Amino acid sequence: MSSISGRQRWQYHLQKASKNLTLNRPTMQSRRSGCPISISLEIFGDRWSLLVVRDLMFKGRKTFGEFAAAGEGIATNMLADRLGRLEAADIIERCPNPKDARQVLYRLTRKGMDLAPVLIDMILWAARHEETDAPAETVRAMRADRLKFIAALEDGWKRETAKPDARNARRRGPHNVDR
Repeated sequence: MSSISGRQRWQYHLQKASKNLTLNRPTMQSRRSGCPISISLEIFGDRWSLLVVRDLMFKGRKTFGEFAAAGEGIATNMLADRLGRLEAADIIERCPNPKDARQVLYRLTRKGMDLAPVLIDMILWAARHEETDAPAETVRAMRADRLKFIAALEDGWKRETAKPDARNARRRGPHNVDR
C-alpha cells in the first residue's frame, strides 16, 4: 500500500465513491419530508459539504489535493464521498484540467453558486456571534453591500465557467469567430 502515490489513493477513493452513488435525484417519496430545510440538509447538511462549497466559492480551491490540504482534517475517503454526493446533487461538476488531462478540476454549477447568499449569511452570523478567522475586510465588504459582494462572486464564476471557445472568440473579436 505504501508504494502507491497520494494521487493514486485519491483516484481510488473517487472511483469507489462514484460507484457507490446513484446519480438519480431523490423524489418526494424517497425524502424524509418535503420540508425545504430537511431537503437542504439531505443534500449538504453533513460536516464537510459546505466546506467544499466554501473552498470553491471563496478560496479558489479546485482540486482534490487542494481540498484535502485545506487544513480542516477531512479524510480522503470522506472527501471523495462528499465530492461525489455534491456532484450527484448538481452542486459541483468535474472537468478535466486543460493544463494536465490526468487531473480533475471541480467547479460550482449554477445551483452551487445559488448557495452564495446562504454562505454569506452564515459567515456574517458567525462573525457577529463568534470569534472567527474570516478576514475582517471581507466581512466588512459583505456587510456594507451584500448584493455587490454576491455580484462580484457571480462575475468571477461566470468568467471561470465560460467555455474556452467563447473566451477565445471574445479575444479574437467578432470578425474572426470560427463558425
